[in-house]
Amino acid sequence: MIGAGAWGLNHVRVVASEPRCELVAIVDRDPAACARGKELAPGASVLHDPEQVFADPSIEIVVVATPAPTHANITCAALAADKHVLVEKPLALSTMDAQQIADSAARSRRVLMVGHLMVFHPAIARLRELLRSGALGFLHYVHSTRANLGRIRRDENALWSFGPHELSMLDHLLERSPVSVTARGQCVLQPGIEDVVFLTLRYAGGEMAHLHLSWLHPRKERRLTLVCSQKMVEFDDVAPEKLRIYDKGYDRPPQFTQFAEYLTLRDGDVYIPQLPMDEPLKLQLRHLLDCIATGGRPTTDIASALRIVATLEAAQRSLASDGVPVNLGT
Repeated sequence: MIGAGAWGLNHVRVVASEPRCELVAIVDRDPAACARGKELAPGASVLHDPEQVFADPSIEIVVVATPAPTHANITCAALAADKHVLVEKPLALSTMDAQQIADSAARSRRVLMVGHLMVFHPAIARLRELLRSGALGFLHYVHSTRANLGRIRRDENALWSFGPHELSMLDHLLERSPVSVTARGQCVLQPGIEDVVFLTLRYAGGEMAHLHLSWLHPRKERRLTLVCSQKMVEFDDVAPEKLRIYDKGYDRPPQFTQFAEYLTLRDGDVYIPQLPMDEPLKLQLRHLLDCIATGGRPTTDIASALRIVATLEAAQRSLASDGVPVNLGT
């Protein structure tokens, strides 16, 4: 485990409790972080240099949960040392660094998985099933909010900190990249680092997604809404009932005599499906272990991570120009 800070400590807990693997080393320069990690994994050694991990042939898997600017160098070094790697999001802060990691993964032939955690949420798995089955009809637009009065970052803005969660869900659900992106934000607490970002994505099929990302907000919100032609769905990760399916919308009758009859409002039932609420972080780790055991390709593989970093980079260019639309691939 390289990085045992605020989020890395959750990885320590999950890895230490997984019977299919053994946590043998915790690497962090902060003695307090290492001490907290040792409480969860008493059998793990405490190290202060990742090179000690890379030089140990008995260590098979490395989890990288360090600050985002360090991901590229550490991940490439781990792959070069013949380790399987789970690296936290965002994979990198530029497509150039992300491609460097992809090239290292191709040379190593080890499993590289990116920690896009929300893809492993049971509610997102159900949403993907609903979309692919056609039960919701055609997707019109998506609205997403990830906001809180939360921890301030100094090495990334709200776009790069929160955006990977939302973009990974969209990538998994829609199975395609946006064609253009627009972003506007505001630096309130620190100059040059946006605390709030509003992001709009457009897709080739006409669908649109609007994202609100902020760590300067009065209450915690984790809400994803899909408006489709047949039904509408809301995923609220803060609520006890994570998923609500609304039989709401407008119907076009086959025959009508007056213009007012052209669209008929449908206000039907609300369905709350039962979901197996396994912890996504545990499901993510088990998926990694399955891929290593079988040689399978991770759901959150390098290809999906490259698409997400490319979208983030395009959004950052739009953000820098105060909302000028940026086409993907340009």
